[in-house]
Order: sequence, then structure tokens, then C-alpha cells
Amino acid sequence: QVQLVESGGGLVQPGGSLRLSCTTSGFTLNYYAIGWFRQAPGAEREGVACISSGSSDASTYYADAVKGRFTISRDNAKNTVYLQMNSLKPEDTAVYYCAALRDGSAWALITNPADFGSWGQGTQVTVSS
Repeated sequence: QVQLVESGGGLVQPGGSLRLSCTTSGFTLNYYAIGWFRQAPGAEREGVACISSGSSDASTYYADAVKGRFTISRDNAKNTVYLQMNSLKPEDTAVYYCAALRDGSAWALITNPADFGSWGQGTQVTVSS
């Protein structure tokens, strides 16, 4: 059974950091691109970051809103993808989700986001003083 579980969210002050984890099971992570998405109240879901399938040659993509502040990485041995979030802003407040795409490129986050599947339940990130 394919499963993705997000964790690591919480309440943090502006300028702070959090590391989200997307722990996967039921499939070979190396074969899948993993995307992080977020949805704020009243807003549409948006892609945040993506890492392509593969290991040593994996590529990454970041939305402009998070470029330079967020870093996505993967540890195939631990079946986990991470999203390190630094210099957090109140506008980063949202529920964050991860999802998978077989043999996906990092650009799939913007070219075919609807093809991502096996969504996790999400983890809440709140940036507030």
C-alpha cells in the first residue's frame, strides 16, 4: 500500500526554521519524484518544491516564493524526503502536503501537478509572532 506521511509542522516565529519530513512506504522512492505543495485558508493549493526521481542525479525545482529559503532533499535509504524551510514568513502559513509522481522530473510540479498522487494528510505550518 502506497503511503506518504508528512510531519514536522508547527508554530514558529517569523524568521525561524522548520524541517518537514515526507516518509514514504509501499513503493521504491528512487523511482518517484516527490513534490511539496501547500494550501493556505481560502487559497488554491500551490506547488512549493519538487525533487526528481533518481538519487545522485536528482534535480530540484522551487517556486519563486520560496527560492533561496527552502531546500528539498531526499534520503532514499530512509524512504524520506525533507523540506528545510528557513527565514519563514507569515505568508508561508499553510497546510503542507507531499505527493509522488512515478519517473517524474522536478519541473512536473508546474507542468503536470495534477499527475501527482498518493497524497499525505498534510502538516500544519503556522508562522506568527
